[in-house]
Amino acid sequence: MAENRQRPSFDWFRLDNAGILFPGQNTSKWSNIFRFTIELKEDIDPDILRQALLNVMPRFPGFDVRMRKGLFWYYLEKNPLPAPFVREDIQNPCYRVKFKEGDRFLFRVYYHGKRISVDLFHAISDGYGSANFTCTLVAEYLRLKGHSIPAGGFVKDIHEEPPKTELQDAFHKYARHKAGHAITDKHVYHPKGTPVPKHHVNFTSGIMSFPDIKRIAKEKGVTITEFFAAMLMDIHCQKQLRESRKQKEVSVQVPINLRNIYPSDTMRNFSVCLLVKVNPNLGEYTFDELLQQVALQLRLERDEKKLNAMISQHVKLEKNPLLKYLPLPVKNLGLSVATLVAAEKTATAYLSNLGPLDLPQEMYPLIEKIVFTPGPGIHHAARCGMATIGDKLIFTFANILEEADIEREFFTRLVKMGVHVKIESNRN
Repeated sequence: MAENRQRPSFDWFRLDNAGILFPGQNTSKWSNIFRFTIELKEDIDPDILRQALLNVMPRFPGFDVRMRKGLFWYYLEKNPLPAPFVREDIQNPCYRVKFKEGDRFLFRVYYHGKRISVDLFHAISDGYGSANFTCTLVAEYLRLKGHSIPAGGFVKDIHEEPPKTELQDAFHKYARHKAGHAITDKHVYHPKGTPVPKHHVNFTSGIMSFPDIKRIAKEKGVTITEFFAAMLMDIHCQKQLRESRKQKEVSVQVPINLRNIYPSDTMRNFSVCLLVKVNPNLGEYTFDELLQQVALQLRLERDEKKLNAMISQHVKLEKNPLLKYLPLPVKNLGLSVATLVAAEKTATAYLSNLGPLDLPQEMYPLIEKIVFTPGPGIHHAARCGMATIGDKLIFTFANILEEADIEREFFTRLVKMGVHVKIESNRN
């Protein structure tokens, strides 16, 4: 087995512009923890997984941290422990991280059967960073099991020195501060239902053919993300009509990986969320009309100048002297109130697409599937994540309601379109 290497030297660093929000939102109802899972074709050996984790930790210094409180802001400090414990999986993943408990790492590594899962606190990275870390961890695990796996794509070379740019706050680097982005979104529709208990969430995944979905989206003249966002919008519009209540706007929040816009290799947060929405009071929309609305809105908002105005506005707020020098307890109180009043009120559903994972060819025959699971929200019955490996696309719902009608309708529609869907869920 590979020897543990000396970790890059640093004492502490600031949270990035997106990460500064998450510590104050860390509650029993809203954990801001998401999960990345890779299922192999043989049972996991926890001892080998532990060694693999020790081997990859020096390559990801942004994960080698614990949360600390300063006078004005939270900050990240080097964790003196070598790595978090490797744990057998649990029934309630994505539960909140408590900064002073256990090994104090801000991510957790689990195993169960053939699965390796990483639950990660959003304050230290986004889906892209989590995917890089987990894929590199699994690649090292496979090497220790005797497979020859080179570096490449989402698998980082664990023997190279981590580039300083991977720890960069890319929001500050690319914000131009020439224009701001006005936040004028209204409160929107959220379905009624029976909330699940605290620290629990209902996960439902649909495993389907990536070529089939790609073909259907192409026939409609849209991307896969646009196609699924329109489906979620349509299902919620129809559900709101059946509830015979005052009709509110229906919106879907779609995170955009800014590394596709700017030349950044940061492993920290670097994404912004766009909202696509329709107003049912204007009239009932057909699915094809919703496809057109979603495609037009997303393509218009993905303009670099508009995206830069968004990140510039966020950086301006962080640098505002009044906010910057407020004591941390006052900031936390304000953020708690804002979370109660406005959190998720502008989005009906959430959809994050990691897309096809770029891995060394030697890994594909050894992997059964990859699942990207967003953490539970406060109001969402449909926080959705998807990832693609080879010809398999796995679409996952995180639902904080006992009712499963939204997931059921979503996957039923796909089956009616001729797509075979295999369902997996933690529901009883």
